[in-house]
Amino acid sequence: MKFRIHIEQDEDGKFVASCPTLPGCWSQGETRQEAVKNISDAIEGYLESLKKHGDPIPPPITEETIDVNFGRTG
Repeated sequence: MKFRIHIEQDEDGKFVASCPTLPGCWSQGETRQEAVKNISDAIEGYLESLKKHGDPIPPPITEETIDVNFGRTG
């Protein structure tokens, strides 16, 4: 399953990650890579809790990327 995450660096230099699809699901790390690993673990735990309590699991995201030629001529 794929979930969109947001990662921001806070004023102390730590990386804070959240998953908007799963309210309250967030984690952090000293590096961006650590924050990604930690939010992945947090998402897995969140989904296990939903399953345990019989709550629905949000559907995974589907998204595409596009190239935009902003500022290029020709």
